[in-house]
Amino acid sequence: MSFRSDQPVSNPLVPVGALFLSMVSLTGGASLAKLLFPVVGAEGTTALRLSLGALVLGLILRVWRVRLTADNWRPVLVYGVAMGVMNLCFYSSLKTIPLGIAIAIEFTGPLAVAILSSRRRIDFLWIVLAVAGLALLLPLRKTSTAIDPHGALLALAAGVCWGIYIVAGKRAGADHGVQAAALGTLVGAIVVLPIGIAHAGVAALVKPAIWGPALGVAILSSALPYSLEMFSLSRLRAQVFGILVSAEPAVGAIMGLLLMGEHLSLLQWVAIGTIILASAGVTMTARRDAKATPDQLDAAAAA
Repeated sequence: MSFRSDQPVSNPLVPVGALFLSMVSLTGGASLAKLLFPVVGAEGTTALRLSLGALVLGLILRVWRVRLTADNWRPVLVYGVAMGVMNLCFYSSLKTIPLGIAIAIEFTGPLAVAILSSRRRIDFLWIVLAVAGLALLLPLRKTSTAIDPHGALLALAAGVCWGIYIVAGKRAGADHGVQAAALGTLVGAIVVLPIGIAHAGVAALVKPAIWGPALGVAILSSALPYSLEMFSLSRLRAQVFGILVSAEPAVGAIMGLLLMGEHLSLLQWVAIGTIILASAGVTMTARRDAKATPDQLDAAAAA
Protein backbone atom coordinates (compact mmCIF):
# COMPACT_ATOMS: atom_id res chain seq x y z
CA MET A 1 0.00 0.00 0.00
CA SER A 2 1.16 3.53 -0.62
CA PHE A 3 -0.27 6.80 0.58
CA ARG A 4 0.63 10.29 -0.47
CA SER A 5 1.85 12.46 2.38
CA ASP A 6 2.40 15.64 0.37
CA GLN A 7 -1.14 16.89 -0.03
CA PRO A 8 -1.63 20.51 1.08
CA VAL A 9 -3.36 21.01 4.41
CA SER A 10 -5.36 24.18 4.96
CA ASN A 11 -5.83 23.38 8.65
CA PRO A 12 -3.35 20.86 10.09
CA LEU A 13 -5.52 20.41 13.18
CA VAL A 14 -8.04 18.48 11.07
CA PRO A 15 -5.80 15.49 10.19
CA VAL A 16 -4.23 15.57 13.67
CA GLY A 17 -7.68 15.49 15.22
CA ALA A 18 -8.70 12.64 12.90
CA LEU A 19 -5.62 10.67 13.95
CA PHE A 20 -6.32 11.06 17.65
CA LEU A 21 -9.96 10.19 17.04
CA SER A 22 -8.77 7.00 15.36
CA MET A 23 -6.69 6.10 18.43
CA VAL A 24 -9.68 6.78 20.68
CA SER A 25 -11.76 4.57 18.39
CA LEU A 26 -9.21 1.74 18.50
CA THR A 27 -8.77 1.79 22.26
CA GLY A 28 -12.50 2.29 22.79
CA GLY A 29 -13.11 -0.75 20.61
CA ALA A 30 -10.72 -2.77 22.77
CA SER A 31 -12.53 -1.59 25.90
CA LEU A 32 -15.88 -2.59 24.42
CA ALA A 33 -14.41 -5.96 23.42
CA LYS A 34 -13.41 -6.58 27.02
CA LEU A 35 -17.06 -6.28 28.04
CA LEU A 36 -17.85 -9.29 25.82
CA PHE A 37 -15.32 -11.53 27.59
CA PRO A 38 -17.78 -12.78 30.25
CA VAL A 39 -20.17 -13.87 27.47
CA VAL A 40 -17.95 -15.42 24.79
CA GLY A 41 -14.43 -15.11 26.20
CA ALA A 42 -11.43 -13.45 24.59
CA GLU A 43 -11.35 -16.17 21.92
CA GLY A 44 -14.98 -15.70 20.92
CA THR A 45 -14.62 -11.92 20.99
CA THR A 46 -11.60 -12.10 18.69
CA ALA A 47 -13.47 -14.38 16.30
CA LEU A 48 -16.45 -12.00 16.18
CA ARG A 49 -14.24 -8.91 15.79
CA LEU A 50 -12.28 -10.36 12.86
CA SER A 51 -15.28 -11.99 11.16
CA LEU A 52 -17.42 -8.86 11.29
CA GLY A 53 -14.38 -6.71 10.50
CA ALA A 54 -13.69 -8.82 7.41
CA LEU A 55 -17.29 -8.36 6.32
CA VAL A 56 -17.23 -4.59 6.81
CA LEU A 57 -13.82 -4.06 5.20
CA GLY A 58 -14.64 -6.50 2.41
CA LEU A 59 -17.74 -4.51 1.47
CA ILE A 60 -16.00 -1.15 1.77
CA LEU A 61 -12.87 -2.16 -0.15
CA ARG A 62 -14.66 -4.49 -2.63
CA VAL A 63 -12.40 -7.41 -1.87
CA TRP A 64 -14.05 -9.57 -4.54
CA ARG A 65 -12.18 -7.57 -7.17
CA VAL A 66 -8.80 -8.85 -5.95
CA ARG A 67 -7.06 -11.40 -8.15
CA LEU A 68 -4.85 -13.78 -6.21
CA THR A 69 -2.10 -15.55 -8.14
CA ALA A 70 0.51 -18.18 -7.37
CA ASP A 71 3.01 -15.38 -6.73
CA ASN A 72 1.04 -12.97 -4.53
CA TRP A 73 -1.09 -15.11 -2.20
CA ARG A 74 1.70 -16.14 0.21
CA PRO A 75 2.32 -12.66 1.69
CA VAL A 76 -1.43 -12.29 2.19
CA LEU A 77 -1.52 -15.63 4.00
CA VAL A 78 1.36 -14.72 6.34
CA TYR A 79 -0.11 -11.25 6.85
CA GLY A 80 -3.54 -12.64 7.72
CA VAL A 81 -2.28 -15.41 10.03
CA ALA A 82 -0.11 -12.88 11.89
CA MET A 83 -3.12 -10.59 12.19
CA GLY A 84 -5.32 -13.36 13.58
CA VAL A 85 -2.78 -14.62 16.14
CA MET A 86 -1.88 -11.04 17.09
CA ASN A 87 -5.48 -10.15 17.86
CA LEU A 88 -6.04 -13.42 19.73
CA CYS A 89 -2.97 -12.90 21.92
CA PHE A 90 -3.75 -9.22 22.50
CA TYR A 91 -7.37 -9.77 23.53
CA SER A 92 -6.34 -12.73 25.68
CA SER A 93 -3.81 -10.51 27.47
CA LEU A 94 -6.57 -8.04 28.34
CA LYS A 95 -8.16 -10.66 30.59
CA THR A 96 -5.43 -10.11 33.19
CA ILE A 97 -3.55 -6.87 32.44
CA PRO A 98 -4.72 -3.27 31.85
CA LEU A 99 -5.31 -2.01 28.31
CA GLY A 100 -2.62 0.68 28.37
CA ILE A 101 0.03 -1.76 29.58
CA ALA A 102 -0.96 -4.38 26.99
CA ILE A 103 -0.66 -1.82 24.18
CA ALA A 104 2.69 -0.54 25.49
CA ILE A 105 4.17 -4.05 25.65
CA GLU A 106 2.73 -4.92 22.24
CA PHE A 107 4.18 -1.69 20.81
CA THR A 108 7.69 -3.11 21.24
CA GLY A 109 7.02 -5.33 18.21
CA PRO A 110 6.80 -2.59 15.56
CA LEU A 111 9.40 -0.60 17.48
CA ALA A 112 11.85 -3.50 17.10
CA VAL A 113 11.11 -3.70 13.37
CA ALA A 114 11.83 0.02 12.97
CA ILE A 115 15.08 -0.17 14.94
CA LEU A 116 16.34 -3.35 13.24
CA SER A 117 15.74 -1.85 9.81
CA SER A 118 18.03 1.09 10.64
CA ARG A 119 21.78 1.35 11.02
CA ARG A 120 22.04 4.69 12.83
CA ARG A 121 23.91 5.09 16.12
CA ILE A 122 21.14 7.18 17.65
CA ASP A 123 18.90 4.11 17.54
CA PHE A 124 20.95 2.63 20.38
CA LEU A 125 19.38 5.27 22.62
CA TRP A 126 15.86 4.23 21.56
CA ILE A 127 16.74 0.58 22.18
CA VAL A 128 17.85 1.42 25.72
CA LEU A 129 14.67 3.41 26.36
CA ALA A 130 12.43 0.66 24.96
CA VAL A 131 14.15 -2.05 27.00
CA ALA A 132 13.99 0.11 30.13
CA GLY A 133 10.28 0.75 29.65
CA LEU A 134 9.61 -2.91 28.99
CA ALA A 135 11.62 -3.95 32.05
CA LEU A 136 9.53 -1.65 34.21
CA LEU A 137 6.30 -3.19 32.90
CA LEU A 138 7.20 -6.88 32.88
CA PRO A 139 6.80 -8.81 36.16
CA LEU A 140 10.55 -9.27 36.65
CA ARG A 141 10.31 -8.53 40.36
CA LYS A 142 7.70 -9.00 43.05
CA THR A 143 5.95 -5.73 43.82
CA SER A 144 2.43 -4.68 44.73
CA THR A 145 1.92 -3.35 41.19
CA ALA A 146 3.43 -6.28 39.29
CA ILE A 147 1.25 -7.40 36.39
CA ASP A 148 0.17 -10.94 35.59
CA PRO A 149 3.07 -12.84 33.92
CA HIS A 150 0.78 -14.81 31.62
CA GLY A 151 -0.90 -11.65 30.38
CA ALA A 152 2.47 -9.98 29.84
CA LEU A 153 3.73 -12.94 27.79
CA LEU A 154 0.59 -12.85 25.66
CA ALA A 155 1.10 -9.12 25.02
CA LEU A 156 4.72 -9.84 24.06
CA ALA A 157 3.56 -12.58 21.69
CA ALA A 158 1.13 -10.09 20.17
CA GLY A 159 4.06 -7.71 19.67
CA VAL A 160 6.07 -10.39 17.87
CA CYS A 161 3.10 -11.07 15.60
CA TRP A 162 2.72 -7.32 15.05
CA GLY A 163 6.30 -7.20 13.77
CA ILE A 164 5.66 -10.12 11.39
CA TYR A 165 2.40 -8.48 10.36
CA ILE A 166 4.21 -5.27 9.39
CA VAL A 167 6.88 -7.01 7.33
CA ALA A 168 4.36 -9.25 5.53
CA GLY A 169 1.94 -6.34 5.20
CA LYS A 170 4.44 -4.35 3.15
CA ARG A 171 4.60 -7.10 0.55
CA ALA A 172 0.87 -7.78 0.60
CA GLY A 173 0.12 -4.08 0.31
CA ALA A 174 2.51 -3.69 -2.62
CA ASP A 175 0.59 -6.42 -4.46
CA HIS A 176 -2.99 -5.55 -3.51
CA GLY A 177 -3.08 -1.95 -2.24
CA VAL A 178 -5.54 -1.08 0.51
CA GLN A 179 -7.52 -4.23 -0.27
CA ALA A 180 -4.76 -6.20 1.46
CA ALA A 181 -6.29 -5.13 4.78
CA ALA A 182 -9.59 -6.78 3.87
CA LEU A 183 -7.84 -9.91 2.63
CA GLY A 184 -5.70 -10.13 5.76
CA THR A 185 -8.71 -9.67 8.03
CA LEU A 186 -10.51 -12.45 6.17
CA VAL A 187 -7.57 -14.83 6.59
CA GLY A 188 -7.29 -13.86 10.26
CA ALA A 189 -10.98 -14.57 10.77
CA ILE A 190 -10.63 -18.00 9.15
CA VAL A 191 -7.72 -18.78 11.51
CA VAL A 192 -9.39 -17.60 14.72
CA LEU A 193 -13.04 -18.54 14.10
CA PRO A 194 -12.57 -22.28 14.85
CA ILE A 195 -10.80 -21.35 18.10
CA GLY A 196 -13.64 -19.01 19.04
CA ILE A 197 -16.24 -21.66 18.27
CA ALA A 198 -14.35 -24.30 20.26
CA HIS A 199 -14.13 -22.00 23.28
CA ALA A 200 -17.51 -20.23 23.29
CA GLY A 201 -19.68 -22.54 21.19
CA VAL A 202 -21.75 -21.68 18.15
CA ALA A 203 -24.86 -20.93 20.21
CA ALA A 204 -23.10 -18.19 22.20
CA LEU A 205 -21.56 -16.59 19.12
CA VAL A 206 -24.85 -16.31 17.23
CA LYS A 207 -26.90 -14.81 20.07
CA PRO A 208 -28.57 -11.65 18.67
CA ALA A 209 -27.88 -9.86 21.97
CA ILE A 210 -24.13 -9.75 21.30
CA TRP A 211 -24.30 -8.83 17.62
CA GLY A 212 -24.66 -5.12 18.37
CA PRO A 213 -21.63 -4.87 20.69
CA ALA A 214 -19.62 -7.20 18.43
CA LEU A 215 -20.39 -5.07 15.38
CA GLY A 216 -19.43 -2.02 17.41
CA VAL A 217 -16.07 -3.62 18.21
CA ALA A 218 -15.50 -4.43 14.52
CA ILE A 219 -16.34 -0.89 13.38
CA LEU A 220 -14.43 0.86 16.15
CA SER A 221 -11.40 -1.41 15.72
CA SER A 222 -11.30 -1.66 11.92
CA ALA A 223 -13.45 0.39 9.57
CA LEU A 224 -13.54 3.73 11.42
CA PRO A 225 -9.89 4.02 12.54
CA TYR A 226 -8.61 2.65 9.22
CA SER A 227 -10.54 5.36 7.32
CA LEU A 228 -9.46 8.12 9.72
CA GLU A 229 -5.81 7.11 9.57
CA MET A 230 -5.79 6.93 5.77
CA PHE A 231 -7.19 10.49 5.81
CA SER A 232 -4.51 11.63 8.27
CA LEU A 233 -1.56 9.91 6.61
CA SER A 234 -2.49 11.43 3.24
CA ARG A 235 -2.31 14.92 4.79
CA LEU A 236 0.53 14.63 7.30
CA ARG A 237 4.20 14.01 6.76
CA ALA A 238 5.15 10.41 7.57
CA GLN A 239 7.40 11.50 10.45
CA VAL A 240 4.67 13.63 12.03
CA PHE A 241 2.20 10.77 11.65
CA GLY A 242 4.61 8.32 13.30
CA ILE A 243 5.35 10.62 16.22
CA LEU A 244 1.67 11.26 16.91
CA VAL A 245 0.62 7.62 16.63
CA SER A 246 3.29 6.75 19.21
CA ALA A 247 0.91 8.16 21.81
CA GLU A 248 -1.44 5.18 21.39
CA PRO A 249 -0.32 3.39 24.60
CA ALA A 250 -1.10 6.54 26.60
CA VAL A 251 -4.47 6.90 24.90
CA GLY A 252 -5.14 3.24 25.71
CA ALA A 253 -4.21 3.78 29.36
CA ILE A 254 -6.51 6.81 29.61
CA MET A 255 -9.39 4.95 27.92
CA GLY A 256 -8.83 1.99 30.23
CA LEU A 257 -9.04 4.33 33.22
CA LEU A 258 -12.14 6.15 31.99
CA LEU A 259 -14.11 3.18 30.65
CA MET A 260 -12.97 0.32 32.87
CA GLY A 261 -11.50 1.95 35.95
CA GLU A 262 -8.00 0.53 35.30
CA HIS A 263 -5.73 2.53 37.59
CA LEU A 264 -2.00 2.40 36.89
CA SER A 265 0.85 3.12 39.28
CA LEU A 266 3.21 6.05 38.74
CA LEU A 267 5.97 3.61 37.74
CA GLN A 268 3.73 2.04 35.12
CA TRP A 269 2.91 5.47 33.68
CA VAL A 270 6.64 6.21 33.53
CA ALA A 271 7.24 2.90 31.73
CA ILE A 272 4.52 3.65 29.17
CA GLY A 273 5.97 7.13 28.66
CA THR A 274 9.44 5.65 28.12
CA ILE A 275 8.19 3.31 25.40
CA ILE A 276 6.27 6.18 23.77
CA LEU A 277 9.45 8.29 23.82
CA ALA A 278 11.44 5.47 22.21
CA SER A 279 8.84 5.02 19.47
CA ALA A 280 8.58 8.76 18.81
CA GLY A 281 12.36 9.03 18.82
CA VAL A 282 12.77 6.35 16.17
CA THR A 283 10.28 8.18 13.96
CA MET A 284 11.69 11.64 14.65
CA THR A 285 15.25 10.65 13.75
CA ALA A 286 14.27 8.60 10.70
CA ARG A 287 15.98 9.45 7.44
CA ARG A 288 14.30 12.29 5.62
CA ASP A 289 14.47 10.40 2.35
CA ALA A 290 12.58 7.42 3.78
CA LYS A 291 9.34 6.81 1.91
CA ALA A 292 6.06 6.89 3.77
CA THR A 293 4.97 3.37 4.58
CA PRO A 294 1.72 1.93 5.93
CA ASP A 295 3.43 0.29 8.91
CA GLN A 296 1.72 2.38 11.57
CA LEU A 297 -1.56 2.40 9.66
CA ASP A 298 -1.71 -1.35 9.13
CA ALA A 299 -0.72 -2.05 12.71
CA ALA A 300 -3.28 0.25 14.18
CA ALA A 301 -6.01 -1.08 11.95
CA ALA A 302 -5.51 -4.57 13.35
CA ALA A 303 -4.79 -3.82 16.97
